[in-house]
Amino acid sequence: MEKVEAFNSPACYFPLMNGRYEVKPGMMLLASCFGNGQADGQVFQIDENFAHYRQAKLLARAERLSKYYQTYNYSTTVASAIARLIVERLTQEHPQYFKCQKLTANTLIFYSQLTKEILYLDANWQLQRVEGSSVFPAYTSTLDAMAMQVQEDLTVICCGDNGCNWLSAVHLCYPNHWSAEEKIGKDFAAIHTPVAGMEKINRRADAIVNSMIHCKPMVRFAWGLSTDTRLNHHPETPPGLLVSQWQGRRFDPQNPRLYLRIERQVIWGLPKYKAALFTIRTYFRDCTLLKKDSLLRVKLCAAIESMSPESLIYKGLADSKASILHWLNEV
Repeated sequence: MEKVEAFNSPACYFPLMNGRYEVKPGMMLLASCFGNGQADGQVFQIDENFAHYRQAKLLARAERLSKYYQTYNYSTTVASAIARLIVERLTQEHPQYFKCQKLTANTLIFYSQLTKEILYLDANWQLQRVEGSSVFPAYTSTLDAMAMQVQEDLTVICCGDNGCNWLSAVHLCYPNHWSAEEKIGKDFAAIHTPVAGMEKINRRADAIVNSMIHCKPMVRFAWGLSTDTRLNHHPETPPGLLVSQWQGRRFDPQNPRLYLRIERQVIWGLPKYKAALFTIRTYFRDCTLLKKDSLLRVKLCAAIESMSPESLIYKGLADSKASILHWLNEV
């Protein structure tokens, strides 16, 4: 049974309080307070739903790893820096779950209390072997293994000496209608071209990537609506399922199920390596509960009303906008 985080969950976000649907960078300092205490300052948030999130990743990897995990021009130097960053954040943010120690001059051991896995890494933070794991297929890299210890998806963007940028690595088991295979190796502007309303932002793509790499750690939010709480909405439907069962975009007024799907995205730049780690944590808020709060209901309706025709199509709401608004206003 899929578990939706409760309305009063320790980490609870509502990024449309201004009542508008906006396409903008919207980056704020990671230290910004959203009412969730220590969790707001963490790159990786661990909660009671960890097992459910991990199971979704296990199923995705078992289906076909390359569908969800891709690298392109991902140098050993950058891979090592990203691996070290992830390990440092996990051991600092959640010392009760993660430990890392030096076994020999050339061997590090990373231990996860959550998965009971022990990862052996070399001096360059590259995966050597794993103990206590029954994951299939076996981990292929440190990034692959680390992605399975957290509830976030992981992406890495890199920048070259000539100023060009590209998506260098992506571990995306919770895709919201986009594909790792399609996006890998592309630059920021090409990745976001399909997004309605991105034209102005894409004209500043180089400056945005530069900020991602050189600024202090940042956080931003994105949101949409889904008719289920499936974490994995890859555009390619898995074998054995109908498209209508998979997409999560067919609202039925006779049997209304609607969820606010929120992405908390953290950007941590590594200027020395001309790279940035970009994490994506997915949350769901049950709109049946949201509509009971008059303020949140008004803000959600206003945000939907503010969406352009192009944005409605992009978000899969063009055919259901009217029925969703009618249902939300039935109190």
